[in-house]
Amino acid sequence: MSFTVRRVRADEWEKVRDLRLDAVRDPAAAIAFLHSYTAEAAHPDEFWQERTAGNAAGDSVAQFVAEAEGEWIGTVTVLRWRPGATDHHARAVLEARGDVVGVYVRPGHRGAGTVDALLDAAAEWVRAFGDPALTLDVHVDNARAQGAYRRAGFVDTGLRFTGVIGPELEMRRALD
Repeated sequence: MSFTVRRVRADEWEKVRDLRLDAVRDPAAAIAFLHSYTAEAAHPDEFWQERTAGNAAGDSVAQFVAEAEGEWIGTVTVLRWRPGATDHHARAVLEARGDVVGVYVRPGHRGAGTVDALLDAAAEWVRAFGDPALTLDVHVDNARAQGAYRRAGFVDTGLRFTGVIGPELEMRRALD
C-alpha cells in the first residue's frame, strides 16, 4: 500500500487527538510514551486544537503524518531546540537539534517503511533550518523501536538517563 507523508494542518485536531489516543493505548505505550491514555484522554478539545495549530505552523515544532487512502497510519513530532534552552527532559541543550517524539505507526502498517518515511520528513524539516542532527530518547527495553531507529540512521550516543518512563538512551542521526 502506498502512502504520503505531510505536515498536519490546524483544522485536523480531531484526527491528531484520535491518533494520539490510539498510540497511548498500544501494548508498548508504557515504554514508548511519556503520557498515559488516561492523561491524554482527559484533555479538553481546546488542548488538541492548540497543540495541532502549533504543530501545523512555525519553526519550533512540527507534526508529520503518514496517510494511506485517507487514513492516518503513523505520526512523528519534532521539537527544535536552540543552545541554552532546556529540553522536554529538563536537560540543558548544548547544540541546536531536533528531538523526535511521539513516534507511532499503526500495527497493520509496521514494517512497510512508514516510520522511515516519517523520520525522513522530520530530518528534512530540521535540515532546512540548518540544524545538524535529530536526536531521540528511547526506553532501554524498547528493542523494536531501537531497531527501527537504527535502520533509519540513528546511532546510540552512549547517553543514559532515567526519565518518567524509566531508563532511556539517546540516539542521534547526523544531518550533514
